Amino acid sequence: MSRILLVEDEVVIRTELRRLLVRHGHDVIEAGAVEEAAADHDLRAFDLVLADVRLPGAPGTALVGRCGGAPVVLMTSYATVKAAVDAVKRGAADYLSKPFDHAELVAIIEHHLPGALSGRSAPPDAAPRASAPPPSAPRASAPPPSVPPTSEDDELEGMVGGSAAMREVFARVRKVAPSEATLLVLGESGTGKETLARAVHRLSPRRQLPFVPVHCAAIPEGQIEGELFGYERGAAPGAISARAGLCEAAEGGTLMLDEIGELPPKVQARLLRFLQTGEVRRVGASRARRADVRLIAATRRDLVGMVRDGSFMSDLYFRLRVLEIRLPPLRERPGDAVRLAESLLRRRAWAMGRAPLALTPEARAAIAAAPWPGNVRELENAVHRAMVLADSSEIGLELLGLDVPPQPPPPAPAADAHEGEPPSDSLEGYFRRFVLEHQHELTETEIARRLGISRKALWERRQRLGIPRPRS
Repeated sequence: MSRILLVEDEVVIRTELRRLLVRHGHDVIEAGAVEEAAADHDLRAFDLVLADVRLPGAPGTALVGRCGGAPVVLMTSYATVKAAVDAVKRGAADYLSKPFDHAELVAIIEHHLPGALSGRSAPPDAAPRASAPPPSAPRASAPPPSVPPTSEDDELEGMVGGSAAMREVFARVRKVAPSEATLLVLGESGTGKETLARAVHRLSPRRQLPFVPVHCAAIPEGQIEGELFGYERGAAPGAISARAGLCEAAEGGTLMLDEIGELPPKVQARLLRFLQTGEVRRVGASRARRADVRLIAATRRDLVGMVRDGSFMSDLYFRLRVLEIRLPPLRERPGDAVRLAESLLRRRAWAMGRAPLALTPEARAAIAAAPWPGNVRELENAVHRAMVLADSSEIGLELLGLDVPPQPPPPAPAADAHEGEPPSDSLEGYFRRFVLEHQHELTETEIARRLGISRKALWERRQRLGIPRPRS
């Protein structure tokens, strides 16, 4: 049994993490701050330290170098990822960006404490953390017999999919990963663009160096320039000392700019200059600094349209799309929704220390038929909710809470059926027929209520199936 020091000031989060680690055979000691941990315990007496970066008083990074040979793993948000990356450079073992999956946390702890999980191996779908040093002892070579393995053809560095569209994505990832060229990842919200970027990093020659993800839309417009490029003392309100930006923090590794279409014009121009010269000039600085960084940009927006209307620089667009990968939405990946659901069930069951759960035939059919407008993220939330509510070893349709209209009675053959429409006995065929028959007499709210869906879901399905609202 290994001893882990958990330093987290949020009581609810700390309690949940402690229960998770105890379930996996660890002795966990808690503290709410660095000073409390140092005052009450010998920091050198632990096998591993897990700490949040943002803590009252001293930050969690202050524990690096004070815990003897114990690895320090940091938990961070986008706002503090720079501090976490700097701490890794100074000797921290690893860091996780919030929100993170419990399976990912357990896999990282196992990575830094080989053999500490009482003989348990990593979940079959958990990708290794290539950015951390290799473990000093061998890891278990096979998953427990009760956990079915994932086919190698259906999985790549955390991405799951056996459809033709995803196999093409896997092939493109393997091809572009060794390159140093800038990569543009396109895809709807929730398709897994950051997961793909991490896969590229893990398969690249930069795998041992930092991967720094930045969500451009999550940083206030007035702060994003300083966050990316850093600033000198006095160059911005509250800048009492010089600070390196995230471009410098990713030195030698990979910088991912998610939702790059949200960058304001001034920052677009600075980013273009960085890509052209490989130099970073902090806000208020007179000299530039070299930064060896591979850039992966991602967006759900139509950059070509933004270039056309002048809201995105054409030069920057062409610099970004040296290489390009489009992630298809889940509705364009036949069979992958069920594959993903079963993979998530295995991973979460393993992380929660419970027996594997199975989907009933009805649940599998509903997952395969659902449109999943929120893509993989929506599916993950549905699976997580079902696991929390499950009282048996099976997950049925009612636990998934899917927005699927009820099956209609078999329709009579229509004499004026339109060629090319979905079969009338499919969910899409029923939806199309019901909407077309009632849209002139019912409001959108009434139609949605009759179908058992929300107005937003009704609008999304209209768009996907090409059924415009009638003119009033």
